[in-house]
Amino acid sequence: MTSRRDTFRPRPVPVRPRRRRPVAAAATAAALLPTLFSASACGGPADASTSNGELTVMTWAPAGTGSADRPGMTALAEAIGRDVNLKGGLNGRQLRVLTCNEHNTVEGATACAQQAVDAKAVAVIGSYSQWGDRFMPVLERAGIPLIGGYGLSQPEFSSPLSYPVDGGMPALIGGSGRQLVEAGCKSVALVRPDTPAGDNLLGYLANALKPAGLKLLDVKAPEKSSDYTPVARKAIGKDEAGNCITSALGAEPTGNLLDSYRRLNPRNTRIASVIGSVQQSVVDSTGGDTGPLAGAYVTSWYPPESAKVWDGLRAVVRADTTGGRTIDVSDPGVQTTWVSYEVFRAVVEKLDAAGKQITSKSVSGLLDTGEGIDVGLTPPLNWGTTNMLPSTESPRLVNTWVTYQVVKGGRMTLQQPGFVDVRWVLTGGHPPA
Repeated sequence: MTSRRDTFRPRPVPVRPRRRRPVAAAATAAALLPTLFSASACGGPADASTSNGELTVMTWAPAGTGSADRPGMTALAEAIGRDVNLKGGLNGRQLRVLTCNEHNTVEGATACAQQAVDAKAVAVIGSYSQWGDRFMPVLERAGIPLIGGYGLSQPEFSSPLSYPVDGGMPALIGGSGRQLVEAGCKSVALVRPDTPAGDNLLGYLANALKPAGLKLLDVKAPEKSSDYTPVARKAIGKDEAGNCITSALGAEPTGNLLDSYRRLNPRNTRIASVIGSVQQSVVDSTGGDTGPLAGAYVTSWYPPESAKVWDGLRAVVRADTTGGRTIDVSDPGVQTTWVSYEVFRAVVEKLDAAGKQITSKSVSGLLDTGEGIDVGLTPPLNWGTTNMLPSTESPRLVNTWVTYQVVKGGRMTLQQPGFVDVRWVLTGGHPPA
């Protein structure tokens, strides 16, 4: 069976040349941070707005916690802020970027959200946290929109102030199932975390496989382990022709899983994964074209890192705005942060063109109008009521498109051009005729 394909092709995002201005930059810290571009008073309720020609935004992610770390997201946010300001700001306004370490804890996520409120941020952009049930209420009370959260928690797909730019794990795992159906798999083993979030993935994968009658095996795995041999052995089973495995673990656990998979040396089983579990850096670290990921299928939210649409991101990462920190352009968290800031840039330009003040209320108001935002990295994004997903749990999951990739010559490349729409999988429907 085939999925409906769209003729959309991503277009390169130009790097906008702007007048350069000298800007003093200071490093941000995890708590009560000094800002990158001059300090302003914190405190008070947010209807965050421009102040002294500044726009304040925040990005948070965990660091120093282990496998959940996404330091590249906050590092990129800071680099974007420096780059924007060196080029004259957003339509002449300095962009004040705050970053916060949410430590992968409830307390950390809540503290980061409160800091965004205290700083009167107009938006939280491209952040990573599994504690949406705790940080979203803080943002909602202050009226601050979340643009492009990574999509780890259900509130990111249900809160009226959340504007996700990707389809989260539901779209990825549903897309992976359809990719494996089209690859001719007869059975699929899902290696996933032994957590409530992992439990939720089963339904989406089952929806993807059901029309083709494929057998689904649920393989629960610990989130952290140095030896996944029992997990890999269960997933491989009898290693029969048509047996396929897809991984929905984090990048570090997936690397350990692949070590065990390689040692077992299956002859007939095909490996697949979703972006975030596998990215180019994982392919490289596991042996490239001679490693276990050679020929592997990968489902992603975005085009491969090598695509020209990421030229703007690469230019910022290569510039001297990163503070000497290494930022992995293939990291889907980094890519999501870039897409989210591009969406914010587009919103600011639209509000300016309409002669409206930039506030948290006007930002969310424009996004709610249903006017599409097209930054060339995804199909056009639209959070209007008529575009909501018909789901009580995830109505804000509006980007139901994924890309199919395959590891060839040690590189992740598009298996086919364009995007594949898995909306029907997410709503429990039937594949389009």
